Amino acid sequence: MLDKPAGMSSASAVDRVKRALGASRAGHAGTLDPIATGVLPICLGEATKLAGYLLAESKEYEVTAELGVTTDTLDRTGTVLATRPVAVTRDELERALAARVGAQDQIPPMFSAIKQGGVRLYEHARAGEDVPRAPRRIEITRLELLELAPPRVRISIACSKGTYVRSIVDDLGRDLGCGAHVAELRRTRSGVFTLALAQRLEALDPARLVDMVTATGLPVVTVPAPLVERVRSGVQLAPEVLAVPPENYERFQLVGDDRRLIAIAHVARSRVVYDRVFAP
Repeated sequence: MLDKPAGMSSASAVDRVKRALGASRAGHAGTLDPIATGVLPICLGEATKLAGYLLAESKEYEVTAELGVTTDTLDRTGTVLATRPVAVTRDELERALAARVGAQDQIPPMFSAIKQGGVRLYEHARAGEDVPRAPRRIEITRLELLELAPPRVRISIACSKGTYVRSIVDDLGRDLGCGAHVAELRRTRSGVFTLALAQRLEALDPARLVDMVTATGLPVVTVPAPLVERVRSGVQLAPEVLAVPPENYERFQLVGDDRRLIAIAHVARSRVVYDRVFAP
């Protein structure tokens, strides 16, 4: 778990960690923009198979927004499009924040890595093109005002996967009538991972790596030793054979007596179905 520094892409951060720890494979779960800092889950070796599961987790951020200035990228790295005077009270800001909480549709920003017609949106944006984007369903569960020091405001955000904080800030700027962009962004949580678990690049400690079972955050079902190889071979057993509690049928992890991850699974048609099996 990395506390990504500012000014570095997520891909560059993964490469630095991979080389520093001598991993054969590495990948990240949840991209952070170069200006952003904070929690970046990096999967090493066999754990790269977990990346898709970690992407589905909710996130938390602390963002510093600058009011009165809009940019084409919706953050401080972009070209300024407009400036407006700022005369926002705390009550007005808190009402605007409260109005943005809940399930809603969000249109991804043009400066994003989403592909449309085989082309990244940011490539269209750099070419001066503004293409239609389909809205995505997201949920914002918390928007809390931490500090108001005009023209800057610091906000705590809890949201679902796939949420663009830059778009949240841009929407708030529109709601307040003055515009806004992201000046600083820090991810404080990604799924079960928090800043307390994150390591700095310059002080990586292999002893502090998070094990795969903890990383998934899924209910744990321990596989009896005589059945481990049958599970690894993909033999679908009845949930009763593996003592899977009915409340965990939707998705769970199978681990050995040594607490090593064997598989991620679910129950379908009275059989345990393996979504992913992991090497010893």
